[in-house]
Amino acid sequence: MKKRWLGTSLTVLLSLSMLAGCGGTAPGASESPEPSNTPAANETPKQDKPFAGQSLSIVTANHPWGEAIVPLIPEFEEATGMKVKVESYFEDQLTQKLTVQFTASSATPDVFMYRPLQEGRLFFKNGWVSPLDEYVNRNADYDFDDISKAALGTTTVAGKIAGIPIITEQEVLYYRKDLLEKANIQVPKTMDELVAAAKQLHDPKNEMYGFVSRGQRSPLVTQLSSFIYSEGGDFMDGEKATINSPAAIKAMTTYGTLLKDYGPPGVLNMSWPQAFGIFAQGKVAFLTDANSLYTNLTDPEKSTVSEHVGFAAFPAGDAGSKPYNVTAWGLAINANSKNKEAAWAFIEWATGKEIVLKQQQKGNPGARGSVWNDPEATKSYPPQLVEVTKEAMAGGVDHDRPVVISVGEARDAVGEIVMKIMTGEQDIQAAADKANETLQAIIDKDFKK
Repeated sequence: MKKRWLGTSLTVLLSLSMLAGCGGTAPGASESPEPSNTPAANETPKQDKPFAGQSLSIVTANHPWGEAIVPLIPEFEEATGMKVKVESYFEDQLTQKLTVQFTASSATPDVFMYRPLQEGRLFFKNGWVSPLDEYVNRNADYDFDDISKAALGTTTVAGKIAGIPIITEQEVLYYRKDLLEKANIQVPKTMDELVAAAKQLHDPKNEMYGFVSRGQRSPLVTQLSSFIYSEGGDFMDGEKATINSPAAIKAMTTYGTLLKDYGPPGVLNMSWPQAFGIFAQGKVAFLTDANSLYTNLTDPEKSTVSEHVGFAAFPAGDAGSKPYNVTAWGLAINANSKNKEAAWAFIEWATGKEIVLKQQQKGNPGARGSVWNDPEATKSYPPQLVEVTKEAMAGGVDHDRPVVISVGEARDAVGEIVMKIMTGEQDIQAAADKANETLQAIIDKDFKK
């Protein structure tokens, strides 16, 4: 049965293919043999499959999105006539492989999965990705405007669309419904209310802790980001470092104090697995982190408090509730690909409404507003989490770390301030000023013309 995507989408692609047969080759498309005027009776006419005979190479991360897309690829091959080869790698291996191949100007892979906030600026600056601006509005049925603007902000570099979002994340507040009900505490809506509630529920003598989140220097930065935005700050203002601003210092003080005063033992060494792990053991009242990790708390096989987990919007600071709303993973086209038209056909299919719905049914949160509003796409999610996610997607900030090339160095500089707070440093302004100088040096290096 033909899928909805095969309608207008393939009509557009077919016109490009026919254009190539009339004396020109569509940009980036491989030339194909002249079609026979009299195809065999048992043969599908070539114009029905505009990429018949072409091969496409795709590289994905070992990620649930990649696992879910592989069984769907045969329908794409049947519709287009092309053959798709998929390779998968662990995250660090993926980055290493792509860097080696792109440095060597390899034409493969044609399409690749990447982390826009981690390596997006580097790939773009080095000319390794092909901007997609000319493709995204070709087909009205693709409905490019349906994709979250903040998610697209994550994949946009220097005003160019470098990739299309496939996995999004928003920071939310996880809480124990039973503990709040027993203590007659309302779900915190502001930073002050969160601090007060964490203090009230903190009972270390009975191994109950008020708050947990990432405490390691580099990992904590992504979750700290929403605190900074909600107080009216940011890591940078253009090419100027701003982590020593009053808003940033207030946010970092709140985050660091929550962990220091109401966090569990060893929180300085916690990234997300440890933070979620201790919450799942029933020892923490509040946790802030990405919504995409929720099954670690709601799966009875992983969590002793699965039936007691609540979800709430990120607490508001002086500037309101401004959680990050980012693209964790995107799809991009290799700038040296010889099959750019075919590559875009795959991305258009893989990020269209029908496939995003199927992906979301598998637990892979996409960037399309219409899909989040479709009950079929969200029926496996906790209803409370769906509403919180939709609220965050309506606004939110498109980055969760400094947007630079040297991401690791920048995260360490920011995280150092929070570490000082957590270990009892008194002069936080001085620590922030020093870290700001470090971040500014990184920005100056990375943005050097």
